[in-house]
Amino acid sequence: MSAPTYKLFCMGNPLLDMQVKDSGALLEKYRLKANDAILAEEKQFGIYDEVKQNPEINYIAGGAAQNAARGAAYVLPPGSVVYTGSVGDDDLAEQLKIANKREGLDQVYQVTKGEKTGACAVVITGHHRSLVTNLRAAEKFNKSHLSSPTVAPLVEGAKFYYVEGFFLTHGVESALELSSKAAAAGKTFILNLSAPFIAQFFGAQLQQVIPHTDFLIGNEAEAEAWATANGLPDPKDLAGIAKHIAALPKTNASRPRIVVFTQGAESTVVVASDKEEPKWYPVTALSDDQIVDTNGAGDAFAGGFIGALVAGKTIDEAVEAGHKLGSLCVQLVGPQYKWPKVQIL
Repeated sequence: MSAPTYKLFCMGNPLLDMQVKDSGALLEKYRLKANDAILAEEKQFGIYDEVKQNPEINYIAGGAAQNAARGAAYVLPPGSVVYTGSVGDDDLAEQLKIANKREGLDQVYQVTKGEKTGACAVVITGHHRSLVTNLRAAEKFNKSHLSSPTVAPLVEGAKFYYVEGFFLTHGVESALELSSKAAAAGKTFILNLSAPFIAQFFGAQLQQVIPHTDFLIGNEAEAEAWATANGLPDPKDLAGIAKHIAALPKTNASRPRIVVFTQGAESTVVVASDKEEPKWYPVTALSDDQIVDTNGAGDAFAGGFIGALVAGKTIDEAVEAGHKLGSLCVQLVGPQYKWPKVQIL
């Protein structure tokens, strides 16, 4: 029996989100910004036990690339998307598998014995979300997993690859393996900046992977962090920053690099290295009472966008699919998608 083939292969940190609403007390206590994503330091380790005490806590399958992979699976036919990352041999990993199955996402986890599956405390204040991650098993991912008998044929068979920026804090060799293979084979490699701290502190890792990157996705805060870290003149000039990144050296020069920056309810901008002008796409804004929370909205956009690319749609259609899926996601708790399924493509 031959191995299944998936068009889209995704890689990232599989996490269980532990989501609570907060008046601001948790932010203050653990020194968090309202709208941010960070790796937990010692002063924040207490937050996981504290949110567990909250009777209204929601446990939701998380992990940026896993959320996006579930989103892509949601819009594509069954058997289109597979995801890898490292989990512990525990109940949390089982919860992640159940959530993936609902959306039609298959996974080939590396199971790291003796480690716990990673967790992310999500603190919701109004329309903001603050993410505090303890990677645990997720940062024990080993590049050899990609060449294992189960996974190697899936990497080989895919046409599109998606990696979250978060993964670069520990897994740059694995990201380089996928991205350089994709570039050499003329396949499509997609990278998400994921968080301001990635652009800020993991610039060297980004610089290694960007040459092999065909699509780079981010939001306005990540774009600003990139601009500041790289000494660009105007950190608020979204189109200018996108243009700069699109023009960086590229190993597969036969196709342009396309940079996509979202900014919540404001217009999304797309810049292609082979086009002079940026293109802006307005977002259909929701009213305040329609928005439940914004955790996972960017991942939902990425999932819809990539799913559309995999389905052979145009960039215009892909942005629209991203906007639609993002809009569905903010109307639910955390990184979830509407059920029964809404037709996106």
